[in-house]
Amino acid sequence: MLIGIAIFLSLVVILLAIPVTLTYRLYWKQTLSANIRLRWAFGLVRTDVSPDNARAKADKPEAARKTAGRPDRPQARNTNFMAAIRQPSFRRRIIRFISDVWRAIHKKNVRLLVRMGLGDPADTGQLWAVLGPLSGVFASLRDIRIAIEPDFVDTTFEVDSSGTIRLIPLQFVILALGLLFSPPMWRGVMLMRTSG
Repeated sequence: MLIGIAIFLSLVVILLAIPVTLTYRLYWKQTLSANIRLRWAFGLVRTDVSPDNARAKADKPEAARKTAGRPDRPQARNTNFMAAIRQPSFRRRIIRFISDVWRAIHKKNVRLLVRMGLGDPADTGQLWAVLGPLSGVFASLRDIRIAIEPDFVDTTFEVDSSGTIRLIPLQFVILALGLLFSPPMWRGVMLMRTSG
């Protein structure tokens, strides 16, 4: 029995250690255009993801949507997320988790171009006062090219992104377990529950 469990766990670990490669091209202007290819097991498993499936679900008749309504759920207890964010140890742990996840994703030729405008040059200028410095920070990243451009003439929101992302699922499982069992995380969760 124990040998069977050990073999099963070893097989799961080996499968999770095989890299997953995601090659994508996304373009959003008024509708989403996407071409996503997922490869696993060194190319033995390949899957193309098309937004047509998502559109088919979105185009479901209104009557079918009403009949497929969600059952009533009991209301969840209110939590105070800000109480946890005020704790320096909790903030540091979350920031460390995000940076570890960012480093664990191997990025190749990843670019993200965003063009936005609010129609009124004054409103767009106020938005750009916030996004302009962020655009400068993003431009200094080595792994990914991010560019944000303002449009002071028209109401615009366009996204154009492409690239290849490679990740090892086992790394993300380890990072998630490390976050889940870290004392700062539990202290933050307890603060959220007691302050809610």
